[in-house]
Amino acid sequence: MKIAVLGAGAMGSLLGGLLAEGGHEVTLISTRAEHVELINREGLFLEDPGGGRRVGLKACLAAAEAGPAELVIVAVKAPQTREAMAGALSLVSQDTLVLTLQNGLGNVENLVEAVGPGPVVAGTSNCGAHLKGPGRVRHAGGRGVALGELSGLITGRLLGLGRVFEESGFAPVSLSDNVLSLLWGKLLINVAINAVTALARIRNGQILDFPETAEISRLAVLEAVEVARRKGIALPGDPVGNAFEVARETGANFSSMLQDVARQRPTEIDFINGAVVREGEALGVPTPVNKVLAGLVSVYQRTCPKEI
Repeated sequence: MKIAVLGAGAMGSLLGGLLAEGGHEVTLISTRAEHVELINREGLFLEDPGGGRRVGLKACLAAAEAGPAELVIVAVKAPQTREAMAGALSLVSQDTLVLTLQNGLGNVENLVEAVGPGPVVAGTSNCGAHLKGPGRVRHAGGRGVALGELSGLITGRLLGLGRVFEESGFAPVSLSDNVLSLLWGKLLINVAINAVTALARIRNGQILDFPETAEISRLAVLEAVEVARRKGIALPGDPVGNAFEVARETGANFSSMLQDVARQRPTEIDFINGAVVREGEALGVPTPVNKVLAGLVSVYQRTCPKEI
């Protein structure tokens, strides 16, 4: 399959590298010239606990250089989705699928605005990634993917997309008939982990080491659960328990939000805790913990000088 990955940060580079190893023709689209040059010259260096290897794939600075693709994976940060997709319409032809595996709420709506509802498929991934430098990405654990059509139907194209990931070594690969539940389930994990780790400057698993951070995470998730309930979104299982289990499983990882604030890059806070606040306000559901977390990160991302 001809695949274009729009956004070659940590997650985009990892996804592109794994899919290229699965035999697919992958092009990474990045704004980082040195990243692109190194990948085209030497391949992407993909490392994991078992070692490292070079993966052959292409990279470019502009979507127009990649040409139409059968699958476009949108992997830019949530605040960039609207502008990035609007500038990458050359990737989309009549039969192209546009897949978001991004964090937060609002990405689906921004993609639908850009390309219409027909091509858009949504999903989540539990992959952890860290961009170590130009042309170099670390797989920090997880290889699961969940995918769903906006219609809730299990279509032939969704089945085919699932096979693409399975054949590239992703596991488990699940197909959902309730994409909103899928996205909110991932949102609750981000609500529990990202802002708290960014502000406390701790690894994911350390949330559970301190009663203060564990309680803040728990309360933030419970607020989001109540917002989802009022919206009529079913959330299977124990959302707090699920979030804490992910924190344990990714315990050694630095969250993407902590990586962003440490490098003074814009975060996805408005699409995670901030989204919970906005949805809560629209429904009359108080979300004070998420409001405080969102406000603090909003300031912190502009003032934090020290890298992790």
